[in-house]
Amino acid sequence: MANFRKWATPLGLLAAVLVFWLEVPVTEIRPETLGGDSLRSIVTVAFWILAIVVVALLFTDRREPEAQIVEVEGPAFTRYLFANTRAGLFWLPVRLFLGFAWIDAGIHKITGAGWLDGGEALKGYWTGAVAMPEKGRPPISFEWYRDFINLLLNNDAQTWFAPLIAFGELAVGVGLVLGVLTGITAFFGALMNMSFLLAGSASTNPVLFTFAIGLILAWRVAGYYGVDRYLLPMLGTPWRSKVSTRPLTAGG
Repeated sequence: MANFRKWATPLGLLAAVLVFWLEVPVTEIRPETLGGDSLRSIVTVAFWILAIVVVALLFTDRREPEAQIVEVEGPAFTRYLFANTRAGLFWLPVRLFLGFAWIDAGIHKITGAGWLDGGEALKGYWTGAVAMPEKGRPPISFEWYRDFINLLLNNDAQTWFAPLIAFGELAVGVGLVLGVLTGITAFFGALMNMSFLLAGSASTNPVLFTFAIGLILAWRVAGYYGVDRYLLPMLGTPWRSKVSTRPLTAGG
């Protein structure tokens, strides 16, 4: 396993180089300039593969005896806000605000037309998002996301994706209001906010996304005045990895 772990750092640096190449302001050396959109797509896929591999390598390293834990202590205020159960009173109104916003959005889609009866409303939204206007900024700024939406459109994915969004919004809302796995629930809410933002829809998404990030960071205490107060201890939080005590060999 040590032979695999030693690749984490160079692969991480390579991933950083690929991001620099993709986003460097000098357009003459960017992938799309040197090899067109196909090269940019290849570099993008390579970056995500490297990122996943690095995360997997770091995950396997967590129980090794030489994996020293170095904790960088943050300011007292952030420790209180994100890790003290008393701060749950601060996150309670934020949780309820987000929760009822998602419940309202989900019920509106479930009871409205074009979501559970074929997904035509979602299809129209996708079609408008991928359109390339003659003037002005296109709704979608990233070509890879436009390609993703076009892939969904070409395969009539709105028939199953629309109900998934509608019931997903309702589930996120109920989960936040009740405080059930608040951090995970807020993550899926933020994921939907980000999807709408990538498609060019601002609306309330920036505000909801910002609050969701706060709940994710405060996952330990955000649901303290809710189901998480009892659910998280049942699931075993706080989690502590069992570090291997086997003796180190000369080769590591």
